[in-house]
Amino acid sequence: MTLSSHFIKEQAAQIGFSACGLAKARPVDEATADGYRQWLAQGAHATMGYLADHVDKRLDPTLLLPGAQSIIVVALNYAPATHFPPGEYQLAAYALGRDYHDVLKARLRQLAAQCLPAEAETKVAVDTVPILERYWAWQAGIGFLGRNHQLIIPGAGSMLFLGEIVTTAAFDAYDAPQPCRCGSCHRCIDACPTGAITIQCSMFNAYRCLSYQTIENRGPLDDDVKDKLGTTIYGCDRCQQACPWNREAQPTDIAELQPSASLLGMTRDDWHRLTLEQYQQLFRGSAVKRAKYEGLMRNIRAVEAGT
Repeated sequence: MTLSSHFIKEQAAQIGFSACGLAKARPVDEATADGYRQWLAQGAHATMGYLADHVDKRLDPTLLLPGAQSIIVVALNYAPATHFPPGEYQLAAYALGRDYHDVLKARLRQLAAQCLPAEAETKVAVDTVPILERYWAWQAGIGFLGRNHQLIIPGAGSMLFLGEIVTTAAFDAYDAPQPCRCGSCHRCIDACPTGAITIQCSMFNAYRCLSYQTIENRGPLDDDVKDKLGTTIYGCDRCQQACPWNREAQPTDIAELQPSASLLGMTRDDWHRLTLEQYQQLFRGSAVKRAKYEGLMRNIRAVEAGT
């Protein structure tokens, strides 16, 4: 049985996804596989050992789900509609609302239930499954791979969550990759305060990235990292803020992705006095819990010392 690609894209739009595309399930191309292995061999993934786990499945989704024929890729806009006041401490835009894993998974399961036959095997993926998300979003034709290592959708920018449904179902049409449209622009490289992004797109250094340092790094922050934090205590959006494609991004209207009034009302003094109990209440169901209380307070102290 061959399914309608047009129908699933219509349903994805009705559910609220910003984009939906389809790619045939198969191993990634040789250049991507070689580049990923080289990136790991250089240790550019820092302490994120999980990125070196299940490399075979990460490079071949048919090992993730035997018999897989298709990968349905969706994007969900998270560009913020509201911001912290200037001068107050900042969080990366993706973490302002509810945990995106929960928001995306619920919608992906809804899409699969509405569009895929009961006999089709499926696996829903939202970055906790070993799959090269941005590669498959590119293969599914929903955007191009930008110099900032983000998927960029013309007209929507790069502030997008990605999710996939790997399935044994087949479709009547599949999408084609888009060519990179960064041209000679290198504003993201210029905006990166630590040099994590270079003109060689494959050479992204996770250890130098402020998002890695403030979220994944469990150790102390280096002095040069502390000096570059500015007022951001969780994550970093500078490469995205500098990207001209994000000028076209429209603020998300998804209720779960909006920040709470209590979060937006936090002042510097509130952050400095934040207790573990307050942290747990403020970030219940939030991606910020990834950094843990100790990590967030480490970041707050570092920003306080630098400002």
